[in-house]
Amino acid sequence: MPNAELLAPVAVTENRADYLRAVSLISHGTGPIAVDAERASGFRYSQRAYLIQVHRRGAGTFLFDPPAIGDFSELAAVIRGEEWILHAASQDLACLREVGLDPERIFDTELAARLLGFPRVGLASVVEELLGLHLAKEHSAADWSTRPLPASWLKYAALDVELLADIRERMADLLEDRGKAEIARQEFRAVLGRETAVRAEPWRRLSGVHTVKGLRGLAVARELWRERDELARTLDVSPGRLVPDASLVAAARALPRTKRDLAAMRDFSGRASRSELDRWWAAIERGLTTEDLPQLRGTGESLPPPRAWAERNPEADRRLKSARLEVGRIAEELDLPVENLITPDVLRRVAWAPPEPVDDESVAAALTALGARQWQVDAIAGAVAARFVAARQSADAPESAAS
Repeated sequence: MPNAELLAPVAVTENRADYLRAVSLISHGTGPIAVDAERASGFRYSQRAYLIQVHRRGAGTFLFDPPAIGDFSELAAVIRGEEWILHAASQDLACLREVGLDPERIFDTELAARLLGFPRVGLASVVEELLGLHLAKEHSAADWSTRPLPASWLKYAALDVELLADIRERMADLLEDRGKAEIARQEFRAVLGRETAVRAEPWRRLSGVHTVKGLRGLAVARELWRERDELARTLDVSPGRLVPDASLVAAARALPRTKRDLAAMRDFSGRASRSELDRWWAAIERGLTTEDLPQLRGTGESLPPPRAWAERNPEADRRLKSARLEVGRIAEELDLPVENLITPDVLRRVAWAPPEPVDDESVAAALTALGARQWQVDAIAGAVAARFVAARQSADAPESAAS
């Protein structure tokens, strides 16, 4: 299998003069704009873009250094009204918008691959599937805040956009042939309009926090997370590189009574575990003495886990199980992953608290209110309503027979 190769050598654009020349070339290119961004997740606290790649036919490929360039208003003015091609757009839109690059229309090749039923949807897999080329992905987890960037990294970054236009053309034809072009358009618009959710209690995302017992332990976990997050923000370092989640959870479980006890914990490790010991001990003391204890479970709008429904809400459990079967059948007919036909959370919420009366129209309205797209509503609302009604009738049947 041949390897993908660059059409032309590329260098990082890192000064205003070269940036403005690149913008001019892009403005005279043709067709949609292929865009990608590289961050330093796992290395830096921020999710800013440390490299932005742009390719347009007739113009070439450009690698922009956002920290060095700063203002992207000229590029934004040139490309905003054009269609942008991105792979997994939801991962990059936030950092692109942070520098003022905000598209009006997109074509998401990763999402299109899902809608087309591809078994693997990573960019390398999609390139192989559609173009028969091998695209190496060895630098996907690199620290892109590194300067200067190695030449091999730049080659990798350029290839991420050089092939997107070819992929987009082939995918557009496949979507049209399979009657999914309108579905894709609605999904792309939804990605553009989706806002990043802000968690009310982000500390509950600590890996392993579910093993912490008691409210006092949770309070210590919360204070340690907050302290680490503040230090990571100040230093612009990924929190886990300072002290890993496992160490914070170990301290919250052990509830050490002195700073010496904390220092003696072998599980409390990381680059800042000893150099910032006073900081961590102060956080533990706050957790041990605060009267502001967290609730045992999160305060968000989360539903009980489905495994608990049979006991806590048997009717909702019957509705969900029945609707899941029907949605799975429809997804198979449409050759779609179930989670793209309707997200599990939306289906659970409608099953837990269905509209009254339950009919096609009311279920459609409930799905729409929860963010389902029109094509999704059209595909499943009637079937879900019918399943909900059948679940209720099956529950009422024993009572009727007994009477």
